[in-house]
Amino acid sequence: MTAENREEVREFLTTRRAKVQPQQVGLAPGTNRRVPGLRRTEAALLAGVSVEYYSRLERGDLAGASDAVLHAIADALLLDDAERDHLFDLGRAANASPAHRKRRSPRSRTVRSGLQLALDAITGGPALVRNGRLDIIAANILGRALHVEAYAAAERPVNLARHAFLDRGKAELFYPDWDAAADAIVAILRTEAGRDPYDKGLQDLVGELSTRSEEFRAKWGDHNVRRHATGIKRFHHPIVGDLEFLFEGTELMADPGWTLLIYTAEPGTPTAERVRLLASWAATQERESAPEAPARSELGSAS
Repeated sequence: MTAENREEVREFLTTRRAKVQPQQVGLAPGTNRRVPGLRRTEAALLAGVSVEYYSRLERGDLAGASDAVLHAIADALLLDDAERDHLFDLGRAANASPAHRKRRSPRSRTVRSGLQLALDAITGGPALVRNGRLDIIAANILGRALHVEAYAAAERPVNLARHAFLDRGKAELFYPDWDAAADAIVAILRTEAGRDPYDKGLQDLVGELSTRSEEFRAKWGDHNVRRHATGIKRFHHPIVGDLEFLFEGTELMADPGWTLLIYTAEPGTPTAERVRLLASWAATQERESAPEAPARSELGSAS
C-alpha cells in the first residue's frame, strides 16, 4: 500500500461519512454533534464491524479488506454506484502486489485507422474518443468543430480539463453552467485516479491543475466521483450558439481506458438545425486549412 493510496482512502471515506445525515439511516440526529454526518461509531455499527476496525479503514488501510466488508461499508455510507466502484478500485490498489504498483508506461495514442473511419462515418453529431485524463484521442469533423476553442490551444493532445480550468474565459462561454461542468470533469479525473493510481500522466495533470487553479484544488478536495455514460450536455458554441445534446458513452474493448462519446440532437429541435450549420461551417474550415495540392505543372517538373 502506498502513501498516496492511504491518503486517498482516508479522504474518500471521511468525506463520504460526512455526507450521510443520521436520519437518512434511521438514527436520531441529536443535538450534541461535533462532526458533520455520521460518527465513526455509527458508521461502524451500520457496517457491522468493530469501531477499531472501521477506524483502521478510515485511516487509509484497506489492505486485506474483503469484498464483503467493502460492500458493508458502501451500504453504511449510502454510496452510489460510481462511489461504490471507486471504493473497490481503491481496495484493489491497496492490495496490489509491488510488481503491479510499478508506474505504467504511457498508453499509446496511436489511433487505429478502423477507429478513425468509424468516427468519420458518424455524420449526424459530434463523436470523439477520450481517455480517463480527458485527452481527446480522436474525433470526427463535428467533434473537432464542437471543441474548436480547445483545439485552438497549442498543446497536444487536446485536454478538456486543462481547457476548462486554465482557459477559463473561453470555457465559461462554452459551458452555460461552468460550475456543474467543472464538477463533472473533476469527478471523472478522480474516478480515473482510483482506477489507475499509477498513471504518471494523470498525476502530472492533477499537479499542474492544482498548482494553477484554485477552483480545481477546491473541487479535487471534495473527492467526488461519477460515471459518465449517458445524459444531456449543453454547450454554447462560438459560431452556431446554444446546443443541447443527448450523449452516450461506452468504453472501447480494443482500447482499454478509452471511451467513445457520441452526441445527438433530437430531430426537429433548434440544436438539430444548428448541427447542420456547424457541419457546413466545419467543412468550410477544413477545406480552407487543408494544404493545397500541387499544380499539374509542378507535378510534371518533379519527375
